[in-house]
Amino acid sequence: MTIDELLGQLLAFRDARDWAQFHTLRNLIVSTSIEAGELLETVQWKTDAGIEALLRDPTQMTNLKHECADVLMYLLLVAHTAGFDLVDAAAEKLELNEARYPVDKAKGTATKYSQL
Repeated sequence: MTIDELLGQLLAFRDARDWAQFHTLRNLIVSTSIEAGELLETVQWKTDAGIEALLRDPTQMTNLKHECADVLMYLLLVAHTAGFDLVDAAAEKLELNEARYPVDKAKGTATKYSQL
């Protein structure tokens, strides 16, 4: 399935339930943040070893996948509502990051671009 096909299914799901009325840009951005918080909860208080164990547990892995999917779906709705293509925006941002983090300065370091 492509991103466009997924967006089409998501919009059909929303429209069948008459939820577009609730999907203002502000509400969608707030909901994205809430879902990102739920994604954070999947690893809250876990060590790196605990997170590795999570990946081997089918129930926890399903929860992780679903939380990631929730974030993705809200991001798609944010982009759709704001009128931009999320894939194009991500490609543009990656290009910007390429310039901000040149390999010769950024390789092997987590230093922010403004400090390189």
